[in-house]
Amino acid sequence: MFSKMLVATDLSETSERVIGTLGSLKALGTREAVLIHCFNIRDVGSLADRLMELARPSFERQKKTLEDLGFLVTANMVLGLPQIEINRQADEHNCSLVVVGSTGGSMASEILLGGVASAVIHSATRPVLVLRFKTTGDDAAKSRAEWSCDCLRHILFPTDFSDNAEHAFSYVRKIAECGAKRITLLHVQDQGRIDQHLKDRLAEFNRIDTERLTRLKDELTRAGVKDVRIELPYGSPKKEIIERTGRDDVSLVVMGSQGRGYIEDIFLGSVSHAVVRRSKVPVLLIPALR
Repeated sequence: MFSKMLVATDLSETSERVIGTLGSLKALGTREAVLIHCFNIRDVGSLADRLMELARPSFERQKKTLEDLGFLVTANMVLGLPQIEINRQADEHNCSLVVVGSTGGSMASEILLGGVASAVIHSATRPVLVLRFKTTGDDAAKSRAEWSCDCLRHILFPTDFSDNAEHAFSYVRKIAECGAKRITLLHVQDQGRIDQHLKDRLAEFNRIDTERLTRLKDELTRAGVKDVRIELPYGSPKKEIIERTGRDDVSLVVMGSQGRGYIEDIFLGSVSHAVVRRSKVPVLLIPALR
C-alpha cells in the first residue's frame, strides 16, 4: 500500500527518535525510504555548501538507521523552500506516503519540519502520516520522550460520508487487509448544525447514518477484521474526534484531509487539521482526489 515513503528530517535528536520507529510501517508494505533534509534557501544563502558538509555525519547516521531497519534508502540534502520541496521530492520519487513528526499542541512549533508542516499538509497530493511525540512523567522537561506508531492495533476512522471520506476509507480497507486487529467507525452528528433547525429529525439521521456505517463495517469484516465497532455520538465533530483519540487504546487515526466544504476547509481550518494538531496518536491524512 505504501511501498515507498518520504521521511522529512531536521537532523535533530527528536527526528532520530521518529526514524527509529518507522520499522512498524513494514506492516503496511513499506520497503523503500527517501530521506530528505531541506535547507531553507531564505535562511542559508551562500552558506549552503558549508552547512551541508557540517550536517553530513548526522544525515548519514539517520540514513543508516533506516537501512538497519531493512529499508532500501535514497538520501538527499536539498536547497529550497521546505514546504514546497518536500512535496516536490515526494512527487519526483513517486512516494506513496510522506512522514512528518509533531509534538502536538501547535502546528507552528513543528519539530521535524521547522514550522512548515501545516503548509506541507495543505498542499499534499499524497497521504501524510503525522507521528505524535509523547512525554511521560509529571515534569515534561525531564520526562522521557517516546515515539510510537502501531498501524494495526486499533484504527479510528472518522467519516462525514463525503467523497474524500469514501476515498480515505479505501485506505482503511487496505489496512484491514494488512491485518488490522480492531477498527472503530465514527460519525459525529453535528450538534451545531442540527440543533438550529433539524433536531426533530435526529432519529432519522441516526438511522440513515447507522446504515451507512454498517455498510462500511460489512466491508471490513469481509476483509478479515474480527473486531469492527460503530459509534455515532452527538456533539462537536472536532471535540468528539479529538477526545476519542485519547480513549480505548486507539493507535492510529485515518481520515480525509478535506470534507464536504473544500473551500471552507482551506480557509477556515478543517476538522481533520484540528485533529492533526491535537490528536493523542498518529494521524494518517488522505488528500482528496484531484
